[in-house]
Amino acid sequence: DRDIEGYRPEKGQRDREGKEVEDRLYSPKDFDRKLVIDGRTKAVAEKITAFLKESGDRFQKAIIFCVDQEHASRMREALVNENADLVRGNSRYVMRITGEDEVGKNELGNFIDPESPYPVLVTTSRLLSTGVDVQTCRLIVIDRLVGTMTEFKQIVGRGTRVHEDTEKYYFTLMDFRKTSGLFADPEFDGEPEQIYEPGPDDPVLPPDPPRYDPPEPDDGEIIVDGGDPPGLPPTGPLKKIYVDGIEANVVAERVQYLDRNGKLITESLRDFTRRALRERFASLDDFLSRWNREERKQVIIDEMASEGLPLAEITQELGEDLDPFDLICHIAFGAEPMTRRERAERVKKRDALTKYAGQARAVLDALLDKYADQGVLNLDDATVLTIPPLDSLGTPLELVGAFGGKPGFERAVHDLQFELYRESA
Repeated sequence: DRDIEGYRPEKGQRDREGKEVEDRLYSPKDFDRKLVIDGRTKAVAEKITAFLKESGDRFQKAIIFCVDQEHASRMREALVNENADLVRGNSRYVMRITGEDEVGKNELGNFIDPESPYPVLVTTSRLLSTGVDVQTCRLIVIDRLVGTMTEFKQIVGRGTRVHEDTEKYYFTLMDFRKTSGLFADPEFDGEPEQIYEPGPDDPVLPPDPPRYDPPEPDDGEIIVDGGDPPGLPPTGPLKKIYVDGIEANVVAERVQYLDRNGKLITESLRDFTRRALRERFASLDDFLSRWNREERKQVIIDEMASEGLPLAEITQELGEDLDPFDLICHIAFGAEPMTRRERAERVKKRDALTKYAGQARAVLDALLDKYADQGVLNLDDATVLTIPPLDSLGTPLELVGAFGGKPGFERAVHDLQFELYRESA
């Protein structure tokens, strides 16, 4: 709300040092640069943490771009407070990596290493905006003004690398400064930003970007303080005003998506998904043929995710209890959807698995319940036997043995999947 309304101090409002705050309207350009409202920093940290919790993956690597190094330090502290449970497990869960922070800079190699779990959340100002190749970064947060299209592309570029080993095919950008409007700028679709890939003997940090030199003045022209890049307010040491006890709240939220070519999706998400699915599958029969032919249904879902089809977001819109199969048939071809539980109950009513008995039947019934509750598609993955409630039925070796071995277990699961989708074929 402060970014919309700005902030004007009440008469006699005093800062943290007891000095009276100048009576004027402070705009978003002033926040964290001239005027610090800790309530705003806390609100941003809360929103980031809420997103991570809702995503189900609080260990996805993230970069939070701040106004300056001091702001990055405060943001780190706010994120530590919001994620105290994980910080207690490892203090490197949240770190500041800036030019003056030697401890943080020493962790940069770990942050860009896909095999290293820590650090997870990194606050910075400009150190990570250019060149650094963080292949597994899934979340980019912008909480500062971005002066040029080049810099914006460099920041976005921190999340665009695909990493197939960790199934990273997309990333999320959270923007608290209205910077994402640059996606709609024609200049955004220009030359790609450069990625710094150090060799075995090269330093982890990329070389400094080219220095900005102000233009020479023409005759009769005077350039005053021309050393700052265009589009940004002048830099330099500024004494900040700290105002306590001022709340800030998120009052509006907009979600936007980019297609696989990096273009902003301007139509509704449902219309975009329908069009993309129809480009992939010529007809309902075409889709059904592919679905029934593929023994591992998750393969189809993974292919769509790698192409940027937002099935997860559509599922949230229509209902978490829909099978991806029904979601695709409904969105693309207008078929009436069934919930996962309805599909599971239909299999039970048909008593279609009568040829299995004893422990084998108990396993299939438990898998059916697992599908209905959580939408597990890769039922033939033996690791599913290690999670509740299947782990209470016996060891994975014992459960697979109830089917006469792994081939028998896989055949039984394929029978189960066939029954789930039989009347749709």
